[in-house]
Amino acid sequence: MWIRRSAVRIHPAVPASSEVRSQSSGIAASVRSSYIISAALGAMIGAVAIAIWWLTRPLPVLTVTTWPGAYERAQANAMFHPFGEAERVDVRIAEYDGGLDHLREEVRRHVYDWDVVDLELADAVRACHENLLEPMSADTFPAGADGKPARRDFLPFANGRCWIGSVVFAQIIAYAPGRFSTEPRRASDFFDLSRYPGGRGLHRSGAKLNLELALLADGVASQDVYPTLSTAAGVSRALAKLAQIRSAIVWWESPSDALAMLANGRASMTTALNGDAYNAQIHGRNVGVIWDNQLDELDVFGIPRNDPRRDLAMDFIRFATSSKPLARVADWLPYGPSRRSALALVGDNPERNVRMKPFLPTVSINAASAFAVDDEWWRAHGPSVAPLWQRFLDQGR
Repeated sequence: MWIRRSAVRIHPAVPASSEVRSQSSGIAASVRSSYIISAALGAMIGAVAIAIWWLTRPLPVLTVTTWPGAYERAQANAMFHPFGEAERVDVRIAEYDGGLDHLREEVRRHVYDWDVVDLELADAVRACHENLLEPMSADTFPAGADGKPARRDFLPFANGRCWIGSVVFAQIIAYAPGRFSTEPRRASDFFDLSRYPGGRGLHRSGAKLNLELALLADGVASQDVYPTLSTAAGVSRALAKLAQIRSAIVWWESPSDALAMLANGRASMTTALNGDAYNAQIHGRNVGVIWDNQLDELDVFGIPRNDPRRDLAMDFIRFATSSKPLARVADWLPYGPSRRSALALVGDNPERNVRMKPFLPTVSINAASAFAVDDEWWRAHGPSVAPLWQRFLDQGR
């Protein structure tokens, strides 16, 4: 084609006849067609080359650090593997048991082997104040499955300045069905030893959760709990409420011990984590749950400050906290999605064929009187409350 075109001689001085015009038009059309075909072939070859490069390139590596066990497995199925497959990223999983020591060290040394960290909210709050995490805003996240903007879709306490909420877990009250003439239904029943006799399991390690439960059961409105605890009289009121059941308190240290107290008869009611109650129920143990005044906590995602892979880490977090992946985690475990729109997508447990919604702390029937624990308040006031809590413990010896 190119040889023919170069052999054509055009004589501009010769009057143009219809024959010459026709021949010239045909040649021009042929040339244009050649250009189009060549361009198309070039684009196709380029696309194939890009596809081959995309499929054969060394995958970028992203390390996500989380808690070992069933939680890690749920996240891997719902978040880690789907993101890696969709974005051609080598998502690697690191395990830890909480705390900030490793995070502090990698930020100090600028040597990063963790790119995304799943944190309990209390640790995330401390990390923010220590400038260990990248800033984050829900306004940069995708809308929910129902089209609602992310900031309105996330639960109010799931929006942080350097973290974003992932799942909600709760402290509930578990009890032994059949031990009472009428079943307990409210948090205040935990403090009623005359109608509901028996031991009362409480965690010993700190005042957090215990004081909130005491004030809520004593009739303090949710919005007034922390203003009340911010006064010496308020802390005294909470401790006095707990003192009403001092003779029945059975202390537990590990959450797994709480449900064991119901099984061995040491307690007829105990505070416990909703996930532990779920595990007991699906394994055939007869455990009742009081959702009234449940105390909600969060697990959140954060990115180590100045991590060189922070853009990729942010892409992962936006993906992981979108509606569908959050719902898939809730299919595996009884942790409520931090987005409202994800609830409608929650289905059955893939292995047990159990409907998961009834076990979630964020469904409306369970969350009617839910109380969000304020870890910012505890960071600021915990040191002053700790000696008062210790004194309460010492008085019971």
